[in-house]
Parts: sequence; C-alpha cells; structure tokens
Amino acid sequence: MAQHYELRYSNHPDDARQYDTERLRGEFLIEKVMSPDDINMVYTLNDRLIVGGAMPVKETLKLESIDPLKAGYFCERRELGIINVGGTGTVIIDGKAHTLKNKEAIYVGRGSKEVSFSSETDALPAHFYFNSAPAHAEYPVKHVTLDDAEVMELGSLESSNERRINKLLVNSVVQTCQLQMGMTELMPGSVWNTMPVHLHSRRMEAYFYFEVPDEQAVCHFMGNPKETRHIWMQNEQAVISPPWSIHAASGTSNYIFIWGMAGENLDYADMDKYGPTELR
Repeated sequence: MAQHYELRYSNHPDDARQYDTERLRGEFLIEKVMSPDDINMVYTLNDRLIVGGAMPVKETLKLESIDPLKAGYFCERRELGIINVGGTGTVIIDGKAHTLKNKEAIYVGRGSKEVSFSSETDALPAHFYFNSAPAHAEYPVKHVTLDDAEVMELGSLESSNERRINKLLVNSVVQTCQLQMGMTELMPGSVWNTMPVHLHSRRMEAYFYFEVPDEQAVCHFMGNPKETRHIWMQNEQAVISPPWSIHAASGTSNYIFIWGMAGENLDYADMDKYGPTELR
C-alpha cells in the first residue's frame, strides 16, 4: 500500500477572483480520491479539514499519521468520519471490526489509535471516503446506516432539484466535536443540488461527487455570490469550499454527493441563502 497526502493553504477571496481555470482547479479540486490499494488525502488549512479516500483491493490499508499533524497516530487529536461508497468492506478500529455496506457510515472518535480498511472481495472493493477534523473531546465509535439517518426531502422535479438529504454523522444522530457529514441523492430527472445556494462563514465544507455516470460530468459552482466561478468535475472527485464561498452544482445527469463540514457551529440550518436571481 501507499499513503499520499497534499497540503493546501487557505485562500483570500480577493486573490481567488484572479485565478484562471488551472489555478482554480489546483487550489480547490481534489482529482484523485480513490486509487487501488492506496490512501489519498488532502489536508486543507480551511478549518484544518482532511479530505481523503481509501480503496483496499488486495491489501488491508492502515491509516497512518501524516507529518503536518505532528501526532503519534492519526486520531490522536482528531475525529474521523467515513462513508463507504463502494462494495462491502470493513473498518477495523483498535482491533474491533465494523462492516460497512454501501452508503453506510462510521464515526471514529479522538484517541482511536489504529484504523485500517479492507474489502470483502477484490472483485467489488470498498471505496471509503473520509473527512477528519480537530477534536476537543473523545466520543465513542458509532456505525450509522441509512435507516439511522435523519432524512429531509427537498426540491421538486419541476425545478430540477428533487433530492433526498441523508444526515448521517450530524449531532442529531451521533455526538461529534465539529465534524458533520451526510449524503444527498438527486432523483432521476434532477441535476441541481443545494439550490438556493448558500454560504456559512462559521464553517467550511467539502463535496465529494459519486455515481456520476460514464461520459457525464458535474459543474460545481463556488466563489462570492456576486462573482461566481465554476469547476467541471468527474466521478469520485472532491472539491474544497472555503467559508467565504458558495457551494452548489448542476450535472449532465443525476448523481450523489457527500457533504462534510467543520467549524464552530453544529447547527445544520446555519446558512446564508442566495436566490438564483441574486447570483452573478
């Protein structure tokens, strides 16, 4: 196995206005999240969130600390949220195995010393997507299924944004320090997510797009509401959204995305909304 990481710095919104396409993608897009028998991650200094993926095929993959953390083990001062978007797999936490089926999640609290990933079969390997944030307290490990999730139905087919929001690792379902994660499923015929758009200066967010059909794409919108930017994305790619940026997307087909947040506010509804006619 190999473990790869990249450090990304925070960006001033006035600077980001000047970025060309290549610079915009280099700063915010995470192109390779999943690769066979690897763990890939990006450590962004926006709320010090880590965005990553583990794809065990032939091997069991152990999550190790990375140098910027200056920690003896990955979760020494961090909490970790994991959602499986592939075949059935196992997350082993301090010797205890937890089986995660497709679209199931697990919360790993601060102080968990060993975390590793494996797949039930290499013919249909697990794809473990994870977010991690600094933690001030130790909370217990909790496995969360779609049946456990808090569900919201939003939008409509007429406005092309009929969607189901599955709140998986949020404070109404599992106790966390600051990390929140969930999964939004676009219904057939709908392509717009997170509309009306919003931003929240109290926390940052990362999106991971998956089940984007072959030969299809998602256009992710970001930036200041009065001067937006866009990034074209493909299946199983992620994007960083700073606290000053909106986050929304439209696809050439329906798709699913995972949202993850870190910051000082656990209130899911804490957002400043902007209607479609307000955007520029």
